[in-house]
Amino acid sequence: MNGAKEAEAEEYHSKDFEWETLKQEIEDDPSLRYHLLPCPFPQQETTTTTTTRQPESIRAWQRFHIQHSSGKFFKERRYLLKEFPELVSCGEFCRVLEVGCGNGSTALPILRGNKTIILYACDCSNETLERAKEFVAASNLVSLEHRFHPFYCDFATIGFPKWLSCSSCREKIAQNSQTCFSDVKEHVRTHVNDLCSMEESTCCLGGMDFVTLIFTLSAVPLERMPAAIKECFSVLKPGGMLLFRDYGLYDMTMLRFEPERRVGFREYMRSDGTYSYFFCLDTVRSLFVGAGFIEVEIEYCCVKSVNRRNWKSMQRVWVHGKFQKSI
Repeated sequence: MNGAKEAEAEEYHSKDFEWETLKQEIEDDPSLRYHLLPCPFPQQETTTTTTTRQPESIRAWQRFHIQHSSGKFFKERRYLLKEFPELVSCGEFCRVLEVGCGNGSTALPILRGNKTIILYACDCSNETLERAKEFVAASNLVSLEHRFHPFYCDFATIGFPKWLSCSSCREKIAQNSQTCFSDVKEHVRTHVNDLCSMEESTCCLGGMDFVTLIFTLSAVPLERMPAAIKECFSVLKPGGMLLFRDYGLYDMTMLRFEPERRVGFREYMRSDGTYSYFFCLDTVRSLFVGAGFIEVEIEYCCVKSVNRRNWKSMQRVWVHGKFQKSI
């Protein structure tokens, strides 16, 4: 469940324009005023429909990734290692959980950028996971495949599997922050089916050093975001960090939506049935701090890019954030 990952940013951490200036332009434009209005639907109705909406949304994302399975639609996110240098500088056999891995456009640069990093990647679509495996395999680097462990998981609905970090280990950590997680050899070369059986002999993987949410949270219904973020918090080791990047308020793609595409406040449904939420800094801060995280860094990334087909300038807005679990 990876958001419409459509060449989000080739430049990194850029400040091509000021977000406050863009905000003022939007608020002064009468034709865009409907984006600023309160949710057109009663909150009770929105909450009631969340349960049925989630499976429909998952099927929509599955169709989306099948339609764009050639890989031409997605660009490898090489900029991520410049945005998040912690993924390069972390110690040997560092464990990373990528939530909503899509076709692997985030996984590949992470694996290439750190020769010992172990990447566990989940998605709510088995078809998408197969594309991710193919994408990584196409790199023709055997060492990458051995460090890449994709698995199916709808984290926003059922949470993460216990073999990532079991309840027993979480309780011990809560009682004593110095408790060590059970040791698992990071160089293990198994598939996900084998990982599940590991739980019996080694308890669990012992948690993650990093969790990445890259254009994933915006596809989760707003009502489920707090629980989804708490799931991410629960599988992190003490001192672990969550790396976040997603659509920001007044991004060009938000302003393109017609009024009838609004399904909530700052939330829209695309014509293919996929959903997207557009974040302001306060919302992101509230969600992550409310889940127990410590804010390390949060800001808007404002990038001007040019559509090569019509040479029109596009103002893209993303939210960049880093949040840490206390030690």
